Amino acid sequence: QLQLVESGGGLVQPGGSLRLSCAASGFTLEDYAIGWFRQAPGTEREGVACISKTSDDLTYYPDVVKGRFTSYRDQAKNTVYLQMDSLEPEDTAVYYCAADRTYVGFFKHDPECWGQGTQVTVSS
Repeated sequence: QLQLVESGGGLVQPGGSLRLSCAASGFTLEDYAIGWFRQAPGTEREGVACISKTSDDLTYYPDVVKGRFTSYRDQAKNTVYLQMDSLEPEDTAVYYCAADRTYVGFFKHDPECWGQGTQVTVSS
């Protein structure tokens, strides 16, 4: 059974950093594209990072987070991370990781597997 378990959310001050983790079980993450989404109350779900399967070595970040967010794999731990720096109050949301075999158009279709979500709050 494919499963993703997230951790690492919390409260951080503006300008601070957090690292989210997305650990997989039941499958090997290096064979999948991994995306990160977020959703704040009253807003639509928004994609914030996507990395392709390891062999393709592609990444995508929308302008709203480019230069501040970085996603990467630790293959030995079968875990993907989202490093978030220079956080802003507007980054406050529930963050989800997701896995799918297809990288192209990742944010436009419903991935195969989702994590449970973790709350990130940026506030002073």
